[in-house]
Amino acid sequence: MDNIYTDGTYLDQNPQWHSERSPWKAEKISSIIKKSKIQFQSIADVGCGAGEVLNCLMKEFGESKSYSGYEISPQGFEIAKKKENNSLKFFNEDLLRSSTTGFDIAMAIDVFEHVEDYYSFLKKLKTKAKYKVFHIPLDLSVQSVLRSKPIIDRRKKVGHIHYFTKDIAFATLIDAGYKIIDWQYTADTLELPAKSTLSAFARMPRKIAFSLNKDLAVRILGGWSLLVLAE
Repeated sequence: MDNIYTDGTYLDQNPQWHSERSPWKAEKISSIIKKSKIQFQSIADVGCGAGEVLNCLMKEFGESKSYSGYEISPQGFEIAKKKENNSLKFFNEDLLRSSTTGFDIAMAIDVFEHVEDYYSFLKKLKTKAKYKVFHIPLDLSVQSVLRSKPIIDRRKKVGHIHYFTKDIAFATLIDAGYKIIDWQYTADTLELPAKSTLSAFARMPRKIAFSLNKDLAVRILGGWSLLVLAE
C-alpha cells in the first residue's frame, strides 16, 4: 500500500492532505497532553502528512521545544517543508527505519490503520519515545457493517486497510506493549462546522445518542475516532 503515498495517488485523492482538520486535531492532542501534565521538550509526528498538526502544536506550546515530522510521501513532505523553521523540521523518511530515538512524545495520528504490518509498526514506535499519542478512526460500527459502503469508501479514498472498534484498538495497543494513560472519543464531523444544512440535521441523531450513552452510540452509529495517550 505504500505506493499510493509515494506515487502521488494519495495527494490526488486528498489534495488538502486533511490540513483543514489539523487545527482541530492539534487542539485535542494539546488537551490530552496538558490534562495528564506531560512535560516534554521534543515531539515527533510519524506520518505527518502536510505537517499542519505539528505546526499548530508548535504555535500552542512554543518554539523553545523541538518538533520533528516524518513523512514517506515526497508530495506530503514538499508541502510540509515550506513550514520549517528553527524549531520545526521535516524529514522525507520513515522514522521507524532510522536509528533516531529519544523523543519525549511520538505521535501517530490516523496512521497505523494504513500500515500492512501494524503490530511491527507499533512495537518499533514504542522504542522512539517515552509517551505516544494515537488518533485511531473507529471505522467498525453496526451501521458501517450493515451498509458496507462506508468501510469500502474509507479503503478507496483514504487507504484504510485495518478497521477498529474501541475495544479492538485498546487490545491492539496493549498487545503491542503499551500502557494506556488516558483516552477520549473525538468526532470532527460533529464538532467542526457543518458543510450544509442537511449535514447539520443529519448529525443530530448522533449527538443525541452520544449524550445518552457514549459507548453505545459509537458502536451502533459510528463516526467517531479514538484519541489515546500511552506509554
